[in-house]
Amino acid sequence: MKHIVVLTGAGMSAESGLKTFRDANGLWEGHDVMKVASPEGFARNPELVLEFYNQRRRQLLEVKPNTAHYDLANLEHDYKVSIITQNVDDLHERSGSSNVLHLHGELLKARSTYNEQDVVDWTTDLILGDVCQQGYQMRPHIVWFGEAVPMIEKAIEVCVTADVLMIIGTSMQVYPAASLMHYVPNGTQTFFIDPNPAMNSSINLTVISEPATVGVSQAIEQLKLL
Repeated sequence: MKHIVVLTGAGMSAESGLKTFRDANGLWEGHDVMKVASPEGFARNPELVLEFYNQRRRQLLEVKPNTAHYDLANLEHDYKVSIITQNVDDLHERSGSSNVLHLHGELLKARSTYNEQDVVDWTTDLILGDVCQQGYQMRPHIVWFGEAVPMIEKAIEVCVTADVLMIIGTSMQVYPAASLMHYVPNGTQTFFIDPNPAMNSSINLTVISEPATVGVSQAIEQLKLL
């Protein structure tokens, strides 16, 4: 059974109604990124950071997976599928994908500021005073700027076993996620799906200049011919 490795970014969830988060001017929904997505920002103004993620969490609970999410989930009937996502939403899981690795954390989880291994499900607002069993404040289970990406090594292990690589809705400009495509075996057939692709087609690279809901189904049709 062929192993399909899928790398997804913000464009994967945009058609479900989730904002792509970072604006062209570098602001994240009107906020300086370092104020809402860094350990320093959390230390300076934890209420702002918690409310920023509370708003995103509320929005996530109101949207649904799109057809591209379901198309990837249905691939599991015929292939081994591993999804490595930069997204912090749970839309892949909700659509039925069973093997999802979150590089940048998960919005519907929280963790202790004392023990980063103390992670719990969290679907409601997270406020000051919400503490772990040891009495330390809980924080969003999100990888912030300046923090290590703990799942990157596992993601590399997945990529080196790929028979086919599918990149969806990401510019592949943000590291370390952008480095993952270089770990697949040489000659691996790759599909790059994005309305504004940062690459051009080549021998083993098929670029599909479409949003996810259109491009994923096109890639799957071509995948069946391999």
